[in-house]
Amino acid sequence: MPHRFLLLSASMGAGHDAVAQELAHRLRARGHTAVVRDILTLLPAGTGSLLRNCYRGAVRHVPRLYGAVYASFLATASAPGPRPSSAPLAALAERPLLRTVADWHPDVVVPTFHLSAQVTGRLRARGALQVPAAVVVVDFAVHRGWLHPGNDLHLCVTETAAEEVRAATGGPAHATGPVVPARFFRPRDVDGYWRALLDRHVAAAAQHTTPVSPGRPAVLMSTGAWGVGTRLLETARHLVSHGCVPVLLCGNDDRLRHRAARHPGLLPLGWVTDLPGLMAEAHVLLDNAAGQTAAQALAAGLPVIGHRPLPGHAAAGVRAMAQAGLSRYTAGKSEPARSAHELAFPGPARDRRTAAARAAFRADAAEELVELAARTAAAGSSV
Repeated sequence: MPHRFLLLSASMGAGHDAVAQELAHRLRARGHTAVVRDILTLLPAGTGSLLRNCYRGAVRHVPRLYGAVYASFLATASAPGPRPSSAPLAALAERPLLRTVADWHPDVVVPTFHLSAQVTGRLRARGALQVPAAVVVVDFAVHRGWLHPGNDLHLCVTETAAEEVRAATGGPAHATGPVVPARFFRPRDVDGYWRALLDRHVAAAAQHTTPVSPGRPAVLMSTGAWGVGTRLLETARHLVSHGCVPVLLCGNDDRLRHRAARHPGLLPLGWVTDLPGLMAEAHVLLDNAAGQTAAQALAAGLPVIGHRPLPGHAAAGVRAMAQAGLSRYTAGKSEPARSAHELAFPGPARDRRTAAARAAFRADAAEELVELAARTAAAGSSV
């Protein structure tokens, strides 16, 4: 029996949209109908854009300010006493969401962003939303925004995260693992483009024609869709000086890409559409956010090194990934290069990371959503 799914994402970077679109793709492949909506567009005119611009400006220019906002509003571990919440903002999206549900008639609503989870949780708790809400938690570290007890189900990336959700909400939470497109699980540089690009880059930088050798690991440096990071060029120069080939993923930030191009040995790239192909030729990922790029690297068998994480949920996620054994967290200035050389090539250290990464993908979140819709339909037909 085909079902209808409404996925509620948010255009805050690219990670939430990537998860929502992949889930929609899987659901459609099973014969169901799925539509993705941006929760920011359900807020009053201009509010969503203002929220996105403020968040982007904070993480880019005053990351400590965002860290303070995260600690006040979202962090689960903080000083006792009352704290502000996102309830007023969530309330603004309630009526527009109910109108969308009335127009679309979904069998399940699926938030992939924490504000969406707050909206559906509030509506379900009051009985205003008549269909179940299944929250897909995309973060490795769960924060307060994901934890409204009104929601019917939480799907998490790790068992630790699922345990935290169950303890906080009292509701069901399952660890399905990250939601990553299938093409990342068998990454291939189909036409040799990335290998040739790396070889040309190293040859030009070193003023000789020697290709990338086994002793020079290609280190992808993730900065998300917005090109955000702390001391990125300093880290890249340090990698170069220690025999690595840093490949800076600048996302949509052309200014960062142009600045990085002036540094010898550093290969800056704009928005990459064939990330699986690039990961097939890289050796490790240097990550600062524990977002979708890190999850995709796990699928591709690319060891993840967390370094200089952004304040707020990114720092919490980077540490949670390391605690789960899915990545290595490095704090010292020289640690990324040392870890890159250790994890880049076959050996016990790399084998442990790749085995843990494979084990992280426990189940298919889309299948869990279908089962929830089927159970709900069965319960309704028996009444």
